[in-house]
Amino acid sequence: MHITQLNRECLLHLFSFLDKNSRKNLAKTCHKLLEVFQDPLLWSLLNFHSPVELKKDNFLLGPALKHLSICWYSERVKVCNIEDWMKNSFQKDFCKRHENTVSDFLLDVCNRCPNLLSLTLSGCGHVTDHCILQLLKSCPNLKSLKLENCVQITDHTLEAVTLHGASLRTLHVDFCRNVTQAGLERVREKCPSVMLRAERSANMIPDSKPGKKLMLEKGSRKLVQL
Repeated sequence: MHITQLNRECLLHLFSFLDKNSRKNLAKTCHKLLEVFQDPLLWSLLNFHSPVELKKDNFLLGPALKHLSICWYSERVKVCNIEDWMKNSFQKDFCKRHENTVSDFLLDVCNRCPNLLSLTLSGCGHVTDHCILQLLKSCPNLKSLKLENCVQITDHTLEAVTLHGASLRTLHVDFCRNVTQAGLERVREKCPSVMLRAERSANMIPDSKPGKKLMLEKGSRKLVQL
C-alpha cells in the first residue's frame, strides 16, 4: 500500500510523529500530503528552540493552536540579557539582528490564535510587557503562562495578569530580574486561584534606571548608586 492510499485520519496521525521540517518535506511530494500538512488539526502544538526557527515556513499558525513554547537555551541568551548601556558594539549588533523576532511572532499569534491555552517563553530577552499584555487581551482562554529568564518582563506584566488573565491558572516568572516582591504579592492578592511561581525573580538585581549606573558592593548584595 502506498502512503497516499491511507485515509485522512491515518495521515494526520502519521504526520503527528514528525518534526516541522519532516512534515514540510513530506508535504512537497504530492498534493494530497500537502493538504494534510495544511490541516489545522495538525498544528495545535508548536515548540521552537531558537528565534531563527520562527522565520521558517515549516509550520502554520491558526485558531487551532492551543500550546506554544519558545525556549532558547544558548550561551547567546547571556548577550541579550545584558543591559543595553553595558553592551559593546558587537553585542548591540548581534541583538539588533533578532531583537524583534519573538515579539513580532507573538503579535502574529495574537491576531491568528485566539484559542491559545498555554504559552512558555524561556531565554526571550527582548519580549516586553506590552507584548504579553496584548497576548492576554487577545487570548482570553489562556490558562498557563510560563516566563523564564525574560529580562524585560516587569511588574507591568503582573498587573496585566490581574486585569486580563481571568482564565489564567498557572503563572511562572522565574529568573525575571525586573519583577518585584510587591508585584508578586499583588497577583497573590488579586488572583488567589492562580498558582504563582517566581523562582529567584524578586531576589535578583534589577536593571538600573536610564542615566544611572549601579554597582554591587564587594561581599554583599547591596546596590550603590554612582
